Amino acid sequence: MIVACGFDHAGFLLRPRLLALVQAAGHQVLDLGTDSPEPIDYPDKALEVGMAIVAGTAQRGILVCGSGAGVSVAACKIRGIRAATIHDTYTAHQAVEHDDVNVLCLGARVIGPEVAAEIVVAFLRAELSNEERHVRRRAKIDELERTGGIS
Repeated sequence: MIVACGFDHAGFLLRPRLLALVQAAGHQVLDLGTDSPEPIDYPDKALEVGMAIVAGTAQRGILVCGSGAGVSVAACKIRGIRAATIHDTYTAHQAVEHDDVNVLCLGARVIGPEVAAEIVVAFLRAELSNEERHVRRRAKIDELERTGGIS
């Protein structure tokens, strides 16, 4: 699997560890930076990662900012992206299995590098469930995305 990875300045310190972890797990990294701790705008990273997935260049993404919230909000504005801020391993796998989350968002100022590493591993190992209840619920999410909640 190809995993698009984007970090803003707050996530910069986690970048080397997480990129190496993705590769060590047998996946290809699409490294979208950033290459320095100089301030950058997190919506730009969310757009780069999201568009890589929408274009089919990557199958999943990882975004890291200070809280994880900003990149999640921005990424979810891209049609076809299901991003979630996740700070525990249960949610990391459950979000993929049940909700088809394709972008993991982490808060570098909220969790440490060891917890981040465990979450990334759980996210990458998770596989989509095709149980009827999950398929039905995801279809409802697709409809929300299509209509904006307006019938």
